[in-house]
Amino acid sequence: CRTFCQKHGLMFEVTRSHPGFMLCFFLRWSLTLLPRLESSVRRYKFLGIIKRALIGDQYGPCLVPSQIDEKEWEVLRARLTARPSDLELVARHFRRDENAVPPTYVLQAPGTGEACEPEEATLTSVLRSGAEEARRLGLITQQQWHRYHRSAIEWEIERGLLSSEDQDQRATVFLREIQDLHKHVLEDCALRMVDRLADGCLDTDAQSLLSSLKAHITDVHPGVLKAHRLPWSRDLVNPKNKTHARYLKELGEQFVARANHQVLEHLCELDVARQELAWLYQEIRHHLWQSSEVTQTFCGRQELLARLGQQLRQDDSKPHTPLVLFGVPGIGKTALMCKLAEQMPRLLGHKTVTVLRLLGTSQMSSDARGLLKSICFQVCLAYGLPLPPAQVLDAHTRVVQFFHILLHTVSCRNFESLVVLLDATDDLDSVCHARRVPWLPLNCPPRVHLILSACSGAWGVLDTLQRMLPDPEAYWEVKPLSGNQGQEMIQLLLAAAKRTLSPVHTDLLWASLPECGNPGRLRLAFEEARKWASFTVPAPLASTAKEATHQLCARLEQMHGRLLVAHVLGYIVSSRHGLSEAELKDVLSLDDEVLQAVYRDWTPPSKELLRFPPLLWVRLRRDLGYCLARRPVDGSTLLAIAHRQLVQVVRERYLSGSEKAERHGVLADFFSGTWSQGTKKLITLPLMGKPLNLDRKVAPQPLWFSDTVANLRKLKELPYHLLHSGRLEELKQEVLGSMSWISCRGISGSIEDLLDDFDLCAPHLDSPEVGLVREALQLCRPAVELRGMERSLLYTELLARLHFFATSHPALVGQLCQQAQSWFRLCPHPVLVPLGGFLQPPGGPLRATLSGCHKGITAMAWGAEEKLLVIGTQDGIMAVWDMEEQHVIHMLTGHTGERLEKWVVYSASGSKINAWNLETAELVFHILGDASDPWMCMAVLDSQATLLTVSRDGVVSLWNSATGKLQGKQHVSSIKEGTPTCAVSVQKQGKLVTGFSNGSISLVSSEGDRLLEKLPDAVRFLVVSEDESLLAAGFGRSVRIFLADSRGFHRFMSADLEHEDMVETAGFSTENNLIITGSLDALVQVWSLSEQGTLLDILEGVGAPVSLLACCGALVASASWQSSSFKVWDLSNAHRPRAPAPFLDRTGLTAVSHNGSYVYFPKIGDKNKVTIWDLAKGEEHDSLDTSSEVRCLEVAEQHKLLFTGLMSGVVLVFPLNSRQDVICIPPPEARKAISCMSLSKCEDRLAIAYDNIVLVLDISPGDPCPLIDGPRYTFYTQLPETISNVAVLTDYRVIYSMTDGDLFLYECANSKALPLEVHKSRVTCVEVSHKEQLLASGSEDTLLRLWDLQACKRKFEMSYTRLTPCNPSTLGD
Repeated sequence: CRTFCQKHGLMFEVTRSHPGFMLCFFLRWSLTLLPRLESSVRRYKFLGIIKRALIGDQYGPCLVPSQIDEKEWEVLRARLTARPSDLELVARHFRRDENAVPPTYVLQAPGTGEACEPEEATLTSVLRSGAEEARRLGLITQQQWHRYHRSAIEWEIERGLLSSEDQDQRATVFLREIQDLHKHVLEDCALRMVDRLADGCLDTDAQSLLSSLKAHITDVHPGVLKAHRLPWSRDLVNPKNKTHARYLKELGEQFVARANHQVLEHLCELDVARQELAWLYQEIRHHLWQSSEVTQTFCGRQELLARLGQQLRQDDSKPHTPLVLFGVPGIGKTALMCKLAEQMPRLLGHKTVTVLRLLGTSQMSSDARGLLKSICFQVCLAYGLPLPPAQVLDAHTRVVQFFHILLHTVSCRNFESLVVLLDATDDLDSVCHARRVPWLPLNCPPRVHLILSACSGAWGVLDTLQRMLPDPEAYWEVKPLSGNQGQEMIQLLLAAAKRTLSPVHTDLLWASLPECGNPGRLRLAFEEARKWASFTVPAPLASTAKEATHQLCARLEQMHGRLLVAHVLGYIVSSRHGLSEAELKDVLSLDDEVLQAVYRDWTPPSKELLRFPPLLWVRLRRDLGYCLARRPVDGSTLLAIAHRQLVQVVRERYLSGSEKAERHGVLADFFSGTWSQGTKKLITLPLMGKPLNLDRKVAPQPLWFSDTVANLRKLKELPYHLLHSGRLEELKQEVLGSMSWISCRGISGSIEDLLDDFDLCAPHLDSPEVGLVREALQLCRPAVELRGMERSLLYTELLARLHFFATSHPALVGQLCQQAQSWFRLCPHPVLVPLGGFLQPPGGPLRATLSGCHKGITAMAWGAEEKLLVIGTQDGIMAVWDMEEQHVIHMLTGHTGERLEKWVVYSASGSKINAWNLETAELVFHILGDASDPWMCMAVLDSQATLLTVSRDGVVSLWNSATGKLQGKQHVSSIKEGTPTCAVSVQKQGKLVTGFSNGSISLVSSEGDRLLEKLPDAVRFLVVSEDESLLAAGFGRSVRIFLADSRGFHRFMSADLEHEDMVETAGFSTENNLIITGSLDALVQVWSLSEQGTLLDILEGVGAPVSLLACCGALVASASWQSSSFKVWDLSNAHRPRAPAPFLDRTGLTAVSHNGSYVYFPKIGDKNKVTIWDLAKGEEHDSLDTSSEVRCLEVAEQHKLLFTGLMSGVVLVFPLNSRQDVICIPPPEARKAISCMSLSKCEDRLAIAYDNIVLVLDISPGDPCPLIDGPRYTFYTQLPETISNVAVLTDYRVIYSMTDGDLFLYECANSKALPLEVHKSRVTCVEVSHKEQLLASGSEDTLLRLWDLQACKRKFEMSYTRLTPCNPSTLGD
């Protein structure tokens, strides 16, 4: 059943098993205690319960009630007065507990060494006779009478099945019927198939009660009975009997089949009615339920609540900082937060939307990604806003930005106030030991409140918050309760538990806790005091929480044994997220030390398998009580320690030295599945003379339970335990070096989950290969976020990036590459298989590719010490990134310009300027100018405390940079024509270097202006080095460098830096030895100034024109107006030899040969040459000189020829195996450029297309080189448009497309052109299938069509939609 449920993404667990009754849950969130079933149903959404009852011919022994209330006791006592011996027996076994409300009589446990069975039977008989007489007289009810006659079997069935009011469709009662049993039960008194008295006679009362039970089940649930009939056999219940074995096998098969059928039925019902946001409603219900439980015993704090309410009302109409409630552990912060959530509308005085999260109590509230996702969804639903799109949810950085913008959107809507309460930030995984909390806004807008709670002391989170939020008024200390309030809390707890304390016990309690106001300590004291019966004399309580926790552990050790307590608590604390009950019992079954202690005095019941007795865990679980927290995680309910103090004590007491590694080692064995699926494990038991090789029957641990259901528990736990058990080699081979693991982890989770695993393990592994794989995954992030996590995408990305290192790093990287290649060979679906490395490899200068939740980037600047990067966007958002953590830490609104300074951010938009403080995110000032003459350039002259602007009409305005006040105006006199296009400030000279549309560069200051240089083209940008000794001016496809002098600047190099496309931006390195330029072709180029402009490296941008560069030290950030993504590079090793790298070509004119070993493309910087790139080595192998610009390339692999079509109209044919005998095919007309070329699939035809002419030539084998004859056919298109693409078939048919979208099939033999269906835009590619039966054509409008070349008809078409950056700022539109 468990395997079946796991394949459907469910957890199956037997939660209560008794001879006769079994309760099983198949659920997303499991339930663990039957008595808490009804309350648990309100907490978690579960799929269903399978109830199983197995009834044979024995009713079973009756139970002695553990408690008898006072009134019922008096009735029984009156009936037993006439029998003094019976009354004395009952009085000896029951004692009155005055601390119960109402008072009860409690059954006493037998003393050590007492023989209890005969006397217990007598006690049962006495109580039953008394109850029988009381019922006859009408003094007790039928239900009360039944308590003394009910067996354990009926008790279980009654609670689990008969208490249901509705017909339970998932309940089954297996009824064993032995044929002719009644004929044989009286023949042999030793026959134990039925109930018998001590003397061996048939227990007719028990048999009568069994018949009544069966009749009751039939009446209440007639459809649940499943009779299992067996022929009579005297040895039927003998385990050695074959009939018995066959009976058990058939019963088991019937049980499993019935359970599986019921699970499927319920799954079908759920598929019809399943809600898309069920996960969100479940999360909200969970925290509301937890909150209601906590506030039941809330007391005191009224003054603090009133002060907090006053503060919230004051902050409601203005920007303000978040509030932080802090105090020592156990001081009652959680209860206060829950009470705040409950009373928020009253405290604020109007309606509110309150979002409460008790962090760490559920899966989604344990990490920042899940937390922000659930909050964003809840807030969007509450305010009627669009939900976050998939593009946002795929990347954590976008979720953070969405969250920040969402808070501002809610504030602007002017509806109900939003209050977000986050309790126990210490329990958030990403916050512990972090330098900052990147998602935490430093300022809340009006009508938005954020309240956090954190522990003070050595936990560290409060220190982090205090660094981020320095305002002391943001912090509210939660102090201890007063003595009276502490007593009130104890009374509330006792009343809720229906307990009280005698005066003696009360004095003892408060003597142990003088003036104690710590609610956590009071709760520990209550848990001890609630066990005190009025007739007991307990030991004094510990005075501190830590001592009380040690006292609790000591009591558990005394009751259950130190070994069992130490190992159980050690396993729970050692787990990463907790353990389910099923997992814990499996783990204990693998622990030889525990099993040897358990089986010290008795032998296992089976010779084939060995399991930990579940009853021992049930008893320990009962006594742990409130110390255990149950948290829904990954489809399971996991057990965790509820209190930090207990976790700390467990680590001190049970996980010191080698014990910690041992606990992690057993957990690693379990989650790796080492001893599952019948694999036996040796153990030597105390009573056995030799080692036994026994099956432990633990759950198997595959990576995938089915094609779509991953083993999430294994994925999250195994790396953690392998690491902490010291099994590092196994960690590298089975986890970090396994493509199966990596793909399963990524597909079932996200790329960030994978990176988290590598970040967890990498610091403990001295392995450069792990770093390479981690960096390769980081480089995969943009593609995964764009297309989603697909197995083929992940394998392609990793192989194409790691293939460079397969030989040099064979242990891990080479193994991953081999696994990826093996997967590609076996993949049943068409995929593109990397033949070598062709994507950006790890170990290069690229540090990160980051994506924002906004439109294109318009401004970029570094803060101090390379830590902060500020970007401005087209939709008016400024995002401050922490580049160490690679997270957004601030989101500022109101920016639409392009100027950012270091610690004060100046944002300009036409005739508006805003100044923001970068540390506090506060607006410093706002300037409004003349809309008819907008500002074109802006700069800050720090030495003069001046903000200088130049308008479109050449008006220079001077402003005070601290206050924003106007200081003066003047006109640019050195430039008569042209408008300003760009500017840069030179602080040391106190000047603004301004570029104009006519190519002029002018030096502007408060004293005037003068002409510096006249360039051949409009000045596109101006930048200066950090020390202002160098100036770069970009114009057209060139960059000119200037050196500072006493009069301004003069030319530095005689030659300009030439590019393949228009230059958009540039930046200098800190040491002035490098200049970095970005161009329209999406490339970033690194030039050496110390080597007079030598090109050192070409970097790949974000796939859009590089319009922004920002340099800081060795770091360079590149961005584009057309993209929401940006890249950060580390150029500290720019002068060192390059690692293997992919070829960079932006022309699209590429060809391959030698089975992908060599790639041909026009040389970057000189298109009159063809680069031959060695793919394996990642470097240029050779180059070919063509004497004219290359327009197209084709390779004939069989003939070993490279065809190069040139701008001059000539086709040069190079033999691939030599550099001699180059063939030249002249153009049909002088100086007519080639548009495109094509080879037939058999390489026997060549088509050369010009603007409106097509030549078809024959290629045939020859010696020493192939022969090229022709042209065999020449034809004209007779159309005004030019040819864009061409394809040729072996039978001399030619497909050609035009720039306007027309597509034709031309039959050369008949001189006949057949028009195909027109594309709506330019056709960008045509390709013929290998057998030349199909044709694919694609156009600029993203349309792809497939054609049948025999019928000349379209078979089908498809298109895709370009993804555009999401714009969360329009949420309120």
